[in-house]
Amino acid sequence: MHDYTITFATLNCLDYTRTCLDSLWQAGVPEERVVVVDNASRDGTVDYLRASGLPHVVFNRENLSCGAAWNQGILARQSEWTIVMNNDLVVTEGFAQGLIDFALRRGLLMASPAMVEGELDYDFKGFAREASRKMGQASRLGSSHAVCMCIHWSAFMRAGFFRAEPRLLGFEDAVFFNALRAQGVAHGTTGSVWLHHFGSVTQEHMKLARGIASSDVLVKVNDRKVLNQSWLERKLLRHRLKREQRTWREQELLAHGMTLHGLRRGQQFEWI
Repeated sequence: MHDYTITFATLNCLDYTRTCLDSLWQAGVPEERVVVVDNASRDGTVDYLRASGLPHVVFNRENLSCGAAWNQGILARQSEWTIVMNNDLVVTEGFAQGLIDFALRRGLLMASPAMVEGELDYDFKGFAREASRKMGQASRLGSSHAVCMCIHWSAFMRAGFFRAEPRLLGFEDAVFFNALRAQGVAHGTTGSVWLHHFGSVTQEHMKLARGIASSDVLVKVNDRKVLNQSWLERKLLRHRLKREQRTWREQELLAHGMTLHGLRRGQQFEWI
């Protein structure tokens, strides 16, 4: 068993936090490996976490941003591997070890699982077993996502931790991924591990509280300036990433009839 910690931030959304933790316990994750960081919830989450008996919970007096909360969770135990993830998701048994095993096999310092987003109106456990069998050898090297990131400690030593700035709310992952690319940190996504992601629930609640349209961003930043990129560099990077996504999708559909990123809508799967 490898040394790992699982951490996520909460901001209200108590039902999703409870569902997420229940899935972790059902997946066999020991309580002492989980660090929950609450960013000043006001919906009963704090009371729930205080009564949960979890040994590692951090309560912030105000919303310090995902970046700060993720760093607090990472530094609380300082494990060899830290799984930084959302609280609006469901995992399956062995997901943590599966991500670490994939990273070690492929020489990666960060790994993400495949996922389905949307309504949980299907047998996810059964789906995940079949999808892992079918897509177990599929991967997207050089591509990962912030819904769930299994990160080796050495990646933080090379690329740094998350930017803990409230003005970057909702943009911290892009800054971190840019640092990974700049430092040549190998990362990827595997079809051997799957999760269900309900969607960006926390961000949607924050948008609602701020009166921001769902289609808009939480904060407006000059992403080229934050990422220290020229207009041309940003355009070329976006073009390359989109081209890679199209290529992976086409190859996965041809080989397996599905991809590593699904959307559940209208009781049907759509493959992205």
